Amino acid sequence: MLFKVRKSCTHGTVSIPGSKSHTIRALFIASLAEGRSVIHHPLFSKDAFSAVEVCEAFGAHFENTGEGFVINGFGGNPSVPENIINVGNSGTSLRFALMTAGLVDGYTVFTGDYQIRHRPLGPLIKAMNAFGGSVFSTRGNGSAPVIVKGRMKGGCSELDAFTSQYLSSILINAPLLEQDTEVIVTRLNERPYVDMTMWWLDNQGIEYINDDYRVIRIKGGQKYKAFDMAISGDFSSATFFMVLAAVSRGEFVLKNLDMSDPQGDKKVLDYLSEMGASVRHSSEGIIIKGNELKGIEIDLNSTPDALPAMAVAGCFAEGETRLVNVPQARMKETDRIRVMVSELSKMGADIEELPEGLIIRSSRLKGCRVNGHDDHRIVMALAVAGLNSEGETCIETAEAVNVTMPSFTNMIRECGGDIKLLRDGHKSTGLAQGK
Repeated sequence: MLFKVRKSCTHGTVSIPGSKSHTIRALFIASLAEGRSVIHHPLFSKDAFSAVEVCEAFGAHFENTGEGFVINGFGGNPSVPENIINVGNSGTSLRFALMTAGLVDGYTVFTGDYQIRHRPLGPLIKAMNAFGGSVFSTRGNGSAPVIVKGRMKGGCSELDAFTSQYLSSILINAPLLEQDTEVIVTRLNERPYVDMTMWWLDNQGIEYINDDYRVIRIKGGQKYKAFDMAISGDFSSATFFMVLAAVSRGEFVLKNLDMSDPQGDKKVLDYLSEMGASVRHSSEGIIIKGNELKGIEIDLNSTPDALPAMAVAGCFAEGETRLVNVPQARMKETDRIRVMVSELSKMGADIEELPEGLIIRSSRLKGCRVNGHDDHRIVMALAVAGLNSEGETCIETAEAVNVTMPSFTNMIRECGGDIKLLRDGHKSTGLAQGK
């Protein structure tokens, strides 16, 4: 499918959908718990439904009420799956589920789409083997397909948390192991996502000791309890509307965002404020208005998902914007550093690739045909660029937005954006018309 985007005057009020990161953590913890949990206002997206299918394969029972999920958990004793588990495109679901499979007294086999089959799992596999599991990549390359045999006992392992998802997976599942678990963290990227996981553990009363993120000890033999909780809005998804406001100079009111939430991508508000955008907090929501932007240097290690959108922001800022210290951006659904250079360059951006980031200089973008590379965040970032570029921008693989924000097209249209979703010889679909 294809997005066709034209320069538009955008502004308005946007209600941000539920957090993907919170939703998936909630789904796993509810499944691991005993009893009936209720999750209100989760994110309904392809990644969320992948997590549901994974947890169902281990024996959890789900009811989709249309407003949320009701989950009957398996109480820390997952069943042997009846078939191979296909996680689709959800890297979070795969990494969290590997450790859950370590709780199973038997074998679990995981695979996913072509992107998942190239995303790294090696450090987590190594740790799980140290905890008493038997885990291996079928191709010997540290990626899916992966076979896991449990049951793990616990123990001690070093962990290179190149992605925070490795550590979050251990933190979520290790409390249910028979013995205590100790993790010696040799590197930690994306720390706010670990903080989010610990927030969930704290709400559940799980006992663990965090020695400055260098050594983490988790007590074994614990249990999760059923809960009833609402999911707050997703700052990662909101990033695209924050940047759209900043570069378009329109005023946006973003609702359903909680500044007390541990999500790391709320830092994007600080980035844009430092660049010159107006950011205010009110009873209505977070109000962002564009202004003349200036380039700055931003350490994106804790907010790697912001890289595609912030690369677009850099194009509309005077001077030079440097996005640095974010090597893990190369190992997401795509190599987002390389891909943003490739696609924004087609639009006329003055952009340079660094080993661990980007340099972007003030640019006059022009619409053209670009490729989203089946990566939801690349597609949405290019759409923001197209809404502020001369001419028409056509973005391939537009359907990738369904991974995290199926409502993206209609949300942009409601803010005045000229965006159409096309297929089959550029014939408009019902969704393109907002139906």
